[in-house]
Amino acid sequence: MIGYLALPAGVDRRPAVLLGPEGTGLSDVERRRADALAELGYVALAFDLHGGRYLGDPEEMLARCMPLLADPDRTRGIGQAALDVLRTEPRTDPDRIAAVGYGTGGAVALELGRDGVNLRAIATVNGLITGRPGEAARIRCPVWAGVGSEDPIMAPAQRDAFTAEMQAASVDWRLVVYGGALHAFHHPTVDHTVRPGVGYHPRHAQRAWHDIVALLAECLPVTD
Repeated sequence: MIGYLALPAGVDRRPAVLLGPEGTGLSDVERRRADALAELGYVALAFDLHGGRYLGDPEEMLARCMPLLADPDRTRGIGQAALDVLRTEPRTDPDRIAAVGYGTGGAVALELGRDGVNLRAIATVNGLITGRPGEAARIRCPVWAGVGSEDPIMAPAQRDAFTAEMQAASVDWRLVVYGGALHAFHHPTVDHTVRPGVGYHPRHAQRAWHDIVALLAECLPVTD
């Protein structure tokens, strides 16, 4: 796996963010987000899903991601491997880490929480994946979730199942539904074929980013 590490200015230890990509894999979009987080004072590691590959073919992406999403242990393994790298970075404060993910990367973040990993916050966009029964009770931090109201992949029934799981586990959770937005509304338009129901919404993309930054400021503040 080939991730992307962005470091803030200075030499001291800082809080850190593990950043997960959509199912297509790590791209310049996530690298720019990692850089933006570093500018805010965080150590940021955008992790890889496909061994350095970006899967622009929707069928190839589904063939790899669907089995991954159906296997929580494998999903957690990918997240834990990335987390191990982030924790060993000398600039990282290993006791102050949040996980932010989009789509499949958001599912990885949630599975780390369900595995009881010590995180300060979890944010998932378009990744409202439910887990194995009872394991959400292991989540030890606030969970923020964002989804487009017109997302056919994370449809209302999927949203309801996710929120029911969080509520039953007494998780400190929030769900923001962005009106009129499709799946992957946060991701700028790409030059390859995408699945039906996928589309960029610039205004809501900016709002979701601001919501995530506000979550980090609340749960993982950067102190000078």
